[in-house]
Parts: sequence; C-alpha cells; structure tokens
Amino acid sequence: MSVINRFSGIITVVFLLAVPASSLAGQFKVTRVTDGDTVKVTGNDVKMTIRLVGIDAPETSKKKNEPGQPFSRKSTKYLASLVLNKSVEVKSYGTDRYGRTLGVVFVDGKDMNLEMVKAGLAEVYRGKPADGLDLEPYWNAETEAKKTGIGIWALGNKYISPKEWRRIHRK
Repeated sequence: MSVINRFSGIITVVFLLAVPASSLAGQFKVTRVTDGDTVKVTGNDVKMTIRLVGIDAPETSKKKNEPGQPFSRKSTKYLASLVLNKSVEVKSYGTDRYGRTLGVVFVDGKDMNLEMVKAGLAEVYRGKPADGLDLEPYWNAETEAKKTGIGIWALGNKYISPKEWRRIHRK
C-alpha cells in the first residue's frame, strides 16, 4: 500500500470520526457499485466505500472466468439501478474490519438496504448486528421475499447464504 493510499485512508477515518453521521446525510454521490452490498461514494472532498449494513448480498466472483454466487450479478445490477450516479444520504454505523463505512444508504428518504432485501437480492446479515440498527423491517422483508419466492429465494433448498458461500470458496 502506498504512502498516499495510507494517508488518504487516515484522512477518511479522521473525517468520519470528526463529522457526526447526521451531517453526512445528503452529501454523497454514488460513483461505483462494487457488488450487491457495497458502493463507493464521493462528497466533501472525500471518497469512501460504504458497506450496506444489515444485509448480505450474493458473492461476486473475484476471478474473471468464474460466475460467482447465483444472483450476484443481478443483485449488483439492481443496486446500481437504485443508486448509481445518484445523490444519497448515508447513516453511518461505524466501520468494519476492512475500513469500510457501515451504513444505510437512502435515496429520497428511501432505505436502499431494505429495498435489496425486499427484492430478494440480499438476505439479512447473519452476524452481529450494528449497534442501534433496527433489523425488524429487514427480517419482515426477508420473510415476505421468501414467501413469494423472489430472487435468491427462488432457489429453494439449493440456496446457500453468502456467509456459507464465502466459507466454502475460501482458499
């Protein structure tokens, strides 16, 4: 990692610690959708990676010739249709172990994390929930998506959670 990248990362962390989450709202533009639960944003002269908190989307392949988990591309494309090149509000719930901001992304006041679960293109995150995040609407949306069999839930008993997929494909 270059000195400039380290310095940039330190600046981002200092910025996030110094600026209250509420003042982050409405100040970012989504510049890239990495996968179904990760986006890159810019604003306030800062570039950040936002990991959509409370959800886990199908895993994309890290290699060009591998397809990744079923529905991974559809999940990524759907999230892009919701947020790419749009002005978003981000409610931060801290950072993860990779330095990404854990956040709920809003477009026009609508929770995009929740929209991914409603569309059956992400499940509720099965790890330790972020402090202060109300997962009840996410669990309700997942139950409804399962009931209607949309997205990942169309796979029935062949469905493998992203967490299990990562464990199986870890090398």
